[in-house]
Amino acid sequence: MNHDEAVALAAEFSAAFARDAAERDERRRLPLAELDKLSGAGLLAVTVPAAYGGPGLPAATATEVTRLLATGDPNIAQIPQSHFVYINHLRLCGTDAQRRRLFAEVLAGRRFGNAQSEAGTKHVRDIRTTLTAAGPGRWCLDGRKFYATGVLLAHRIPVLAHLGPDGPLHVAWVDRHAEGVEVLDDWNALGQRTTASGSVLLHGVEVPDELITPFERTFEGPQTYGAFAQLLHAAIDAGIARAALGDAARFVVATSRPYPDARVERAADDPLVVQAFGEIELAVRAAEALLAEAARCVDAADAALSDSSAAAASLAVAAARAATTRAALEAGSRLFEVAGTRSAAAGLRLDRHWRNARTHTLHDPAAWKIHHLGRWAVEATPPPNHGQV
Repeated sequence: MNHDEAVALAAEFSAAFARDAAERDERRRLPLAELDKLSGAGLLAVTVPAAYGGPGLPAATATEVTRLLATGDPNIAQIPQSHFVYINHLRLCGTDAQRRRLFAEVLAGRRFGNAQSEAGTKHVRDIRTTLTAAGPGRWCLDGRKFYATGVLLAHRIPVLAHLGPDGPLHVAWVDRHAEGVEVLDDWNALGQRTTASGSVLLHGVEVPDELITPFERTFEGPQTYGAFAQLLHAAIDAGIARAALGDAARFVVATSRPYPDARVERAADDPLVVQAFGEIELAVRAAEALLAEAARCVDAADAALSDSSAAAASLAVAAARAATTRAALEAGSRLFEVAGTRSAAAGLRLDRHWRNARTHTLHDPAAWKIHHLGRWAVEATPPPNHGQV
């Protein structure tokens, strides 16, 4: 599969997923069949390196695939975000044997979830889950995770944990149905309701050496790991924005009535409505352009990694993340302004665009993206070397 083929497949699936997106949201029906189609078509394996039997496609492909899927249903697009990120982690930090084993699972259609964030800690990078030595080559995994996106429909869960009580962070690759793994269907948010998220309880889960990879090594030098993860989040928001704008346009053309003072026959000819659409289109186009530029910067940095190329990639992604956040929220909110009172009818379920945007854009504060851009603009201060930028 090449880039064009992957993008064409994603566009096809996007159109199909859009038809039932509102119903899935309303009923909170998890998209198992839809994910199985993505896996079966090979779309979730596009970034598996060629050396291990995959297409080895770049960040730009994963980004456009994610954006297109998010235009159809951002819940479905968010589920493989962590999957792609942990493929990247494995590429960077896994041994050859680990890569062969786990990449083969991806090529066979298996999906990675994630178990990273924890409730009740000081901040998002404060992790308490621990791997404790349990004998030669064996470890015991204990902890509790929440916001575990996609875990309900995953086959394997990469778990972020300390090796020992104060040791470096590692990733334990546990089977979703392994003894001691308990997954709770307790995600209850106003938006992104069908991301198959939940809490993960880990009670003495046995993990062998060969299923543990070092995590902190990722940040010992220049890296695009964080930029790639954030890039896919930006792609989800860009998809939400484009979908909201498209639904607003269709509603205005088919249903909305013009305001009398406009003296036109159709709402679509009302100059104030047209102006508002132009403003939203401008925001969405700018966000999409920054997203595409950020993807190119990540790929360029991967091709020639250095402190300066990694910083350039992180700053480009920060700009895209801030712009897509604004565009998604603006499109999701102004949808009702341009479409009028009728568009607020609950049965139309157009509010899901704003709910999805508001929920997903909280993943990382856009204000910090702008702060890092500002520090760069003022004194050429590079962004921090961590996974959130």
